[in-house]
Formats: sequence, C-alpha cells, structure tokens
Amino acid sequence: MDSTTKNKIGEFICGDEKKKYPIYRSSFFLTRFFQEIGINATHDGSSRNKWAQEIISNLNGTDLQKVILRLVSPKLYGGDREQIKLALITMNEILAVESLKVIIENIEPKLIKQAPNYNFSEKTEERELKPLPPPNFDKLNLEFGLAEILQKRWIEVESCIKVNATVSAVIMMGSMLEGFLLGIMQKKPQLVNQAKSAPRKDEKVKNFSEWSLNDMIDVAHEIGWIQLDVKKFSHALKDFRNIIHPYQQLVLKTNPDIDTCKISWLVVQATFNDIADWLNKNDK
Repeated sequence: MDSTTKNKIGEFICGDEKKKYPIYRSSFFLTRFFQEIGINATHDGSSRNKWAQEIISNLNGTDLQKVILRLVSPKLYGGDREQIKLALITMNEILAVESLKVIIENIEPKLIKQAPNYNFSEKTEERELKPLPPPNFDKLNLEFGLAEILQKRWIEVESCIKVNATVSAVIMMGSMLEGFLLGIMQKKPQLVNQAKSAPRKDEKVKNFSEWSLNDMIDVAHEIGWIQLDVKKFSHALKDFRNIIHPYQQLVLKTNPDIDTCKISWLVVQATFNDIADWLNKNDK
C-alpha cells in the first residue's frame, strides 16, 4: 500500500477533522485503539498524527487490514448510523487509489476489490454501442429460475424486432432490465443500500419492492455496474417501457419505430454485459 494512503489512515485514526472523521482520539485512546485489535503500540507523547502514521507505515497484511476494518466497524460506533456512514465514505475515498473498497455485510465490514473511476469528464465515459451476445446467465448465480426467464426473453425480444413488433419489444426490454437489476441487487443488498442515490423514506432505505426502475438505474451507475452512456439511454428506455399502459402511450403520443427499438436493444445488451463483467471481476 502506498505511503500516502497509509498516512491518510493514520490521520483517520487521530480524527482531528470532524467533517471527515467520526472520532477524535487523544493520546490515551490512540493507544487503546491499537491494543484493542491486538497491535502492541503505546503513544509516547509525541505528535499524535506523526506517531499514528509511523505505526501504520510499519503495518502490512493482516495487521493493516485489522486497522482498516476496525475504523469502519459499526460496533466501534455503537451502531450510530451517521458515524458509520461518515467512516465508510472517508475510508472508501482513501482506499480508492488502491482499487479497494469497504462494504458492510450484516454488521461486519469487508474489503473488496473495485477499480476507481477518475474520469471527471462525462465525454470520456461515452462509447459506441454495438450489438452484443447475451451474458452467460447461468454463471451469474441469480435466484433460481430467473436466468432461464431472462434467456427466453432475450430470444423473444430479438423475435419481436425481426417482425417490427416495436411496442412489444421495448416493453419486454424494460421488463428485462428491471428484472435483471432487481435480481443482481438482491445478491448485493449491502452494497446497493449504501449508495447515496438509494431511495429512502424516513431516512431509511426502502425495501427493493418499493424501488422504481429509475432508482435501480441510478444506483447501478453510482456503484459502478453500468457506465454513464448506458445510464443515460436506460432512462430513455424506462420512459418507453411505461407505454405498456395504453393511456400512457396516448398521453406521451409516442410509438417507437424500428430505429428506436434497435437502439434500445443495444442499451439493454450493454447493461447486461456491463453488470456481468463487474460480477465476474468482483464476485471471487
């Protein structure tokens, strides 16, 4: 791990900046923090930040991981949601350059690999959408039976496009997209519930049954499942999907032509493959 990253972890332990760190630790509590996780270190009265950074600089492997996970543990903060949230945000900002991220599974923090995204211009994320084959649904470990349904619907959409059944095709695409996103989110509830864009009611994340397709698309992009271009087009597809209701189609005064249908299909293909690629890289 880079020395700069370790220095920031040392600053986190000291907690001098209230806006970034949940807990300020005096000399006594610095010593206590390390000893509680089995690291023999006693503050010697010197500069707190310098001392903490020096201790961290000499840690690697399991001991360093102990420090990181303890700093984001819900148990350390007595379950205080605001402190836990701040700890996660700050720690994940620190770890991004190491292609690491912390998630909470039940009440236990866990380190996972996740490539950072430092493309600050939206244009750099855009790409040409091209036809893609379906991912191998069987390898995605979805809920029993869902993979088979998605495979059949993939074939059915292609059949609709061939015979210019455009309305049926886009409605089917929207249902596929929603079903697939829901299936993946049910596999990764801790990860998606931590997203800033996750829908909330009374400061609590809603149950998945209450999420809209719009919510799912936004969260999928935030946590890195889909790229920006796919997010943009997915929102457009969401609007077309709503014409499943005849009166909604009447109000919108829309009838997707074959070109719109084909573009929408490229969006769905890209979404499915983006997420499958993410799972293949991170589900190990």
